Amino acid sequence: MTYRPPAAGTHPPLSAPGYRSTALRAPSHAPVVLPQGLTELTGPALRGPVGPSDDDLTRQHAGEPIGQRIVVFGRVLDGDGRAVPDSLVEIWQANAAGRYAHARDTWPAPLDPNFTGGGRVVTGADGGYSFTTIRPGAYPWGNHHNAWRPAHIHFSLFGRAFPQRLVTQMYFPDDPLLAHDPIVNSVPDERARMRMVSAFDLDATRPEWALAYRFDIVLRGGAATPFEEPHG
Repeated sequence: MTYRPPAAGTHPPLSAPGYRSTALRAPSHAPVVLPQGLTELTGPALRGPVGPSDDDLTRQHAGEPIGQRIVVFGRVLDGDGRAVPDSLVEIWQANAAGRYAHARDTWPAPLDPNFTGGGRVVTGADGGYSFTTIRPGAYPWGNHHNAWRPAHIHFSLFGRAFPQRLVTQMYFPDDPLLAHDPIVNSVPDERARMRMVSAFDLDATRPEWALAYRFDIVLRGGAATPFEEPHG
């Protein structure tokens, strides 16, 4: 595989003025690059068993979750457009009311006892993955006056070892909150921002059951998906 660096402006900076909490965690000095040893390059392997309902967040509890069912699917690709098989893809998200099943999420939106909001799957030979879930709701987050996060799903991708992890977020087309979100707008290049927005796919919908959104993830190159950590 030919190494293809991402285009300038693809990944957000560590400190983005509009995204207030980056000021608390961005380093004040240049990072020090440490050489990788055998442990970092070869393990630990991340291939624990994936359960039969891990890819269907609507079937993880006894009852039906509240909200609009959706299928989120796509492919994981390298910088040359080739499939990346055997990659562990994890997602986590808020419920249809915009609330996470987490003790620190205390804003007064209802919890759904039939929706935990987490799933995982391993990509196939074609780099493909698919989740069935509920479309998440928007929620306030206190970054600035009247701040609301657009509906989104968090994605985590693992390679063959623990350090090989990438994190991004998937958004929905035509969301009016996208233009006002400092996290989305921390990605400098507007074209790169749009690579975090899924595409509605009518052909992939499940009739009378779930709408479908396609979200391909490109790891490197000029068409790379923006990720939350810097890339060289």
